[in-house]
Order: sequence, then structure tokens, then C-alpha cells
Amino acid sequence: MFNNSIILVTGGTGSFGKAFVSMTLKKFNPKKLIIFSRDEMKQWEMSKKFTNDKRIRFFIGDVRDKDRLNRALQGVDYVVHAAATKIVPIAEYNPFECVKTNINGAMNLIDAAINQKVKKVVALSTDKASSPINLYGATKLASDKLFVASNESYASGHHTTFSVVRYGNVMGSRGSIIPFFRSLKDKGQIPITDKRMTRFMITLEEGVKLVWHAFQDMIGGEIYVKKIPSMKVVDIAEAIAPNSKKDFIGIRPGEKIHEQMIGIDDSFYTYEYEDYFKILPQINDWSKDQERIKNGIRVPEGFLYSSDTNKDWMTKKELNKWISKNLE
Repeated sequence: MFNNSIILVTGGTGSFGKAFVSMTLKKFNPKKLIIFSRDEMKQWEMSKKFTNDKRIRFFIGDVRDKDRLNRALQGVDYVVHAAATKIVPIAEYNPFECVKTNINGAMNLIDAAINQKVKKVVALSTDKASSPINLYGATKLASDKLFVASNESYASGHHTTFSVVRYGNVMGSRGSIIPFFRSLKDKGQIPITDKRMTRFMITLEEGVKLVWHAFQDMIGGEIYVKKIPSMKVVDIAEAIAPNSKKDFIGIRPGEKIHEQMIGIDDSFYTYEYEDYFKILPQINDWSKDQERIKNGIRVPEGFLYSSDTNKDWMTKKELNKWISKNLE
């Protein structure tokens, strides 16, 4: 699908963007792959890894700037929207900035993609967008709703399709729990907010493959949710720093004990597949559209996909094996 096409990734210098670029260049042969982001130093560092690949382009810009997005998206076929303000406590204390990037930025991208006749857009979401209690999750829920509705109701008659992928804690990504605990493992003490806390775990490679699948499968308005294991935060700490003391510091502003990716109210519109779920839009009767459902089986009413009631759990041994292979 991506062969001989032009792809743009917003937030392309982040952990996901780097993985997506590397994996996509290896598997496909796009005409051009554009990294759109606002930090010139990160672009400069990333460019060193792709010095001899003429398919790569770097474009300085911010999703808050609609004019710049319009220029960047000229001739683009596919967009992956990964740009976001996503650190929960920072978003709580800087709410205007979080809204400007996560909501206004989504609206700008939607407008620009429609204006430039982009074929397909896949936006990255988060488990925190399901029944959100923090601002980051609330802004990403709003963003998800914008992308879902924009397939038709926002600008009737256009030919750009939008869908969303949602997943949990990306293992080893910048700012996530694994590198944070690894940075403290020699200090003898690991801070943990609550001993009951659980999180979903997904690798960058799995996240990229889910985005690829969304592009291939989407009709428009679907939210794709990868089936992934859970892990107790206490077990993550013990796997990484078994000899360190645990310091239980209390829940931070906006933090949940357990995360969920599909809420009970979504169960009426959710279908199950071999290795993922698909939440279909409630609007326009799209949740009854067989073209979107395909071979999916509707989940039972009251279904909840939460990190504490998950059927699949990652062990400490499995986590250490992954760390040895990917981070050491």
C-alpha cells in the first residue's frame, strides 16, 4: 500500500515516529517519508541515521500552525498523527498548552488533510482516552471524536478517511516507566505511586504494525485496540531493580490505579478479531455497517478491557528477556 506513496508523520522524532520510519522503510518502498516536528535538534540527530536514504525528508513545523500543515501536506497520500502533549502531570499543570496541541492540533490536521486531499489519516490515541480522569486523556478523547466524525459530518463530500489506533504503555519509549526505573536501579530505591497499580504493555513494533493494519483495513471512523498483556507496576520494578527498596509515594495528579482501553459503554459498538478489537462509530449507523465489521464478532454487553481484569499478563521473566534484547 505504501509503495511509491508519500507519507507524513507528525511528531516524527518521537519514539513511535522513529520506529515507524525505520520499519516502514524496510518493509515498503515509499516515494517519500516526511518527518514533521517542531524540535530542530531532534530532527538533526535523527537525520544522521538516514544520511544516505533519499526518501527521507524533514519538515520543521507545529501542529498548532494550520498554515504550516497545509504546506507540509501538499502531495501527501498518508498521514500518521503521533504529535501530542502526553505527560500526565505536565498536562495537569499546563492545561492550555495540552489543549492547543492535542485538540486544536487535531482540528488543524483534519482541515489541512481535507484541503490537500490526503487519502488516509491514522491518529494515535491512548488508553487514557477511555473513561478519562486526567486532562491528557480528556484531550485525546476529544481528538478521537474529531477524527471519527470528520469522515463525513465535518465536511460532507470530501475523500479523506480518518481512523484511530489506541494502545497502552509503550515499552522503552521516551519518558515511560521502564527507562525511568532503569535510571534509578542503582540508587537503591524505586518510587511507586500505588502497589495495586497495573498497566497495559505494548512494544513499539506492535504499535507500528497496528498502524499498518489500520491503514489497510479502515473504511473510516474505526478505533483499533490492540490485544496486549498487562503487568503490575510493582512487578516491573522488581524485574528491573530486584534489590531496590520500594517507596510508595501516592498517586500523582490525574493518575489512575488501572487503565482501560474499552469502556463498558463502548461494548455495544465493539467487535473482536484475532489479535485486536475495533470500536465502531456510533454516528451515522456506522456501527452496523458490515463493510466496517467484516468478520468481527461483537463483544458481550458490559465488556470491559481493563489492565486489572485482562486475561493476558506479562511475567517478570518475559519483561527481563525483552529488556535484554532491546535495551542492553
